Order: sequence, then structure tokens, then C-alpha cells
Amino acid sequence: MSETDEQGTVRLQKHLAQSGVASRRKCEEIMLAGLVEVDGEIVTRLGTKIDPQTAVIRVDGQRLPPISPSVYLVLNKPRGVVSTMSDPEGRRTLQDLVDDRPERLFHVGRLDTDTEGLILLTNDGDFAHRMAHPSYEVDKTYVAEVDGEVTRATLEALRRGVVLEDGPVTVSAAKVVSQGQGNARGRTIVELVIHEGRNRIVRRLLDQVGHPVRRLTRTAIGPVVLRGLRSGELRDLTNDELGALLDAARM
Repeated sequence: MSETDEQGTVRLQKHLAQSGVASRRKCEEIMLAGLVEVDGEIVTRLGTKIDPQTAVIRVDGQRLPPISPSVYLVLNKPRGVVSTMSDPEGRRTLQDLVDDRPERLFHVGRLDTDTEGLILLTNDGDFAHRMAHPSYEVDKTYVAEVDGEVTRATLEALRRGVVLEDGPVTVSAAKVVSQGQGNARGRTIVELVIHEGRNRIVRRLLDQVGHPVRRLTRTAIGPVVLRGLRSGELRDLTNDELGALLDAARM
């Protein structure tokens, strides 16, 4: 966290360096090159002071998250875990996976109990609400193992949009990852990108086009990807990931 003066401000190049952008000297060079923007204005004057908790800072176009006491985490939810922090039926919940955390965490949206993969956790209630709201349209990527061989025509139908009982669904992207071989013949692994979060939306969507889901994993939320995160494992969002999500949530 950047050390501030009595007014709660800090020199911009010092804040950049303490945020891990680069060394103090390199940060000064980056500023002089016109690559640092604060609240929509390019700042080249060394010694400029900013409030690290409220300033919207971009370095070469990339958002640098503000200094905040909040935590922003990503969890690889295992199958069978309920996407709540408590369960009256005594089933395993997200809270069981983060019991060692001191914060009171909220989950951002949900995953079906039978679905595994990425889910965001935070103690920032405003961020959780905005990220879960459909108007902010953060893309979510899913990989599904489905029954049947998915054809090019089916992919085109998905991209054009499918009408469910609670309204149409827009798919940003759809592709076949692999077709089943050997014992898995008659199954297909597909990848879908959507921004909606309606209940069981991916399962209902694929069932509607004739391909019931056998296994479903959310592999990405915006810039945040599953790669390298084991089942049940938790990590902090990187500055780049958090910055992109704050922009998406217009915070």
C-alpha cells in the first residue's frame, strides 16, 4: 500500500512504483513518455500528487486498481459444492473452502452445484452486485461435454441466438473443442462464450439444441482464466485482471 501524506495523497511516480509497475526511475520515464493517465488526463509532470484510493489511473492504457482494503479473489469451485456461503441442508459450500479467510466474503453470481470452475469472491459488496448484474455484460467462457456430435449448423444456430422459455439467449462465440473417440464416441466438447447469468443457462441452452450436458466447467470470467488453478484452490486477482473487471463494472 502506498504511503500517503497528511492529506491522503502521494506522488504519482512513487505510487506507481509501490504498486509494482516498475522501479521509481522507470515510472518517471513512463510518465514523461505520456503513458500515464489520471482521471482521463495524461500526466507528465513529475511530483504530481494523487489520492491512491479514488484516482482512476491507467498505464499505457491498462487500468491500475485503486488502493483498497477490499479483497478480490477467484476460486476454482469443485463439482458438488453449493454456490452459497451457508446451506440449511448441510451440503458443502463455498464457505467451507474459504474458512481460513478473515474477511466476510460474497460470491459474485453462482455456478450450479454440478458445475465446476471459476467463481469470484470479494468483500466489496458494490463490486459483487455490479459484476453479477446482466447490464455489465462481462463475458463468461464455458467448456461443456455434451451428448451427440455437434455440427457446424448447430454452432451457427447458437451464434444466431436461441429462445428459451424465459427469453432469448445471445452467444458471443461457440466452437467445437473436440469430438469423442473410442469409448467417448457420440460425445462432443464445446466451448461457449456468453455474458448472461440466468439459472442453469448453459445447460438449458445446449439441451434446447439437442445436446444435453454431461459435464460443465466455467473456464474464464472476462480476463480471469482457470489455467493453473487446481480444483478447490483460491488466489487473488492480479492488478491487470482487477483493473479490467473494474472497467467492465464501470467503477
